[in-house]
Amino acid sequence: MVWVLLVVSVALAATVAVLALRLKRQQATVEAQHARIEQLEADLTTALRPRPATTAAERAVRRVVKTASKVREHGLSGLLASSIDDLQSWAASEQQEILSMADVDGRVTIVFSDIEDSTALNERLGDDTWVRVLAAHDALVRSRVERYRGQVVKSFGDGFMIAFRDCEAACRAAVGVQKDLRRTLDPMLRVVAPVRVRIGIHTGPVVSKDNDYFGRNVAMAARVGALATGGEVLATAAVAEALDDDAAVELVEMGDVELKGLPGEHTVYRVVTR
Repeated sequence: MVWVLLVVSVALAATVAVLALRLKRQQATVEAQHARIEQLEADLTTALRPRPATTAAERAVRRVVKTASKVREHGLSGLLASSIDDLQSWAASEQQEILSMADVDGRVTIVFSDIEDSTALNERLGDDTWVRVLAAHDALVRSRVERYRGQVVKSFGDGFMIAFRDCEAACRAAVGVQKDLRRTLDPMLRVVAPVRVRIGIHTGPVVSKDNDYFGRNVAMAARVGALATGGEVLATAAVAEALDDDAAVELVEMGDVELKGLPGEHTVYRVVTR
């Protein structure tokens, strides 16, 4: 009897192992299909968006240059409070850079993301493991940015500043990052250190220099990103106004908030898929 039970146990264990392997393969196939569908949707969104006309783009550049000149002449006191001096560096526009990501109205959509409680995670994991977690996070975010034709402006350890020409593409990329983090099979992001990212999005004219963007609208995106919690994507009223009625994302109003260094109250929205 014991021998029979042992044989049955071994057979059951083998069956479970085979089923687990098949399930893992099926899950990988489904993930690949989802990625392919999202890539096709991203390509379609980009293809359907009108490209900036040369005359409109040139007008946008002239407006930015004019604004930058006024700032150099009159200072920044009327634009931002001193508490965000680190984001107040304005400079003359370089036309090729502005044109690369500006829409027909001369706006660039800026996205800021960072890992929630990254310092505590680093302390718990140690530097060597933390570097591997950051590498996995970096690859995941950059994959989404590339899929939606964005441009990583710069990375700063556990976070990114990203530029998009199109508001909807920025929103879909941001929501996609959150989806990827929730369903990733990468052990560095799922088992070793479950990573939660907060993301903020804003759109408007910016000033470009040396492959970087500066100005009030950059500060706005950074402040909204800091307001988000892990797993959340927040956007401003400017993003809500820029989205088409048939956009594949929905903005849920969260109310009015104060943003450090930016006078008045500002309406923020949570970005979700339809």
